[in-house]
Amino acid sequence: MSKITQEEVKKVAHLARLELNDNEVSNHAEQLEKILEYIKQLESINTESVPCTTRAIEVINIFRKDERKNSDCTEELLDLGPSREDKFFKVPKIINE
Repeated sequence: MSKITQEEVKKVAHLARLELNDNEVSNHAEQLEKILEYIKQLESINTESVPCTTRAIEVINIFRKDERKNSDCTEELLDLGPSREDKFFKVPKIINE
């Protein structure tokens, strides 16, 4: 694998609309090179017997049976609003006729 050049870093920074000084360009080039070396190490690992996964920890949905429950908290909910009229929230009129 070829070394990441400062010109390549400058090109990517330009495409990403990033302003980098020469010190930052040099630093990013070194860091990207180290990242690519690490990826090369990972590519050498035999993963043929490892099953494909979508996440590290398996997530299982726990379903419950839908059951109808009666609750009479209408008054409490209406009292939470800023204004009410009978069994409804009272809101300002927004449509002119």
